[in-house]
Amino acid sequence: MIRTLLLCTALAAFAAPADAEVRFGKNVRIGGHDVSNQTFNAKKRGKYVIHENQPKAPGCVWKKNRDGSKTKVCHLKRKERSANR
Repeated sequence: MIRTLLLCTALAAFAAPADAEVRFGKNVRIGGHDVSNQTFNAKKRGKYVIHENQPKAPGCVWKKNRDGSKTKVCHLKRKERSANR
């Protein structure tokens, strides 16, 4: 029992945090809105909230986090798909 606890603690201590970057390419849409050519990583994050009805404060704003990073928060209304898509 104690060995298992020590092993789990050691694995957690030596595990490196994941470092990834998300890059949206051409013609990328979220909820019908164009988000092409945007890059997000650990210091520059993105949060998209898609509403069925009109949100109170539509649009995007940058918020600063306690760790020094920034988050782009977007409240968007879902767009209807066009018939030819």
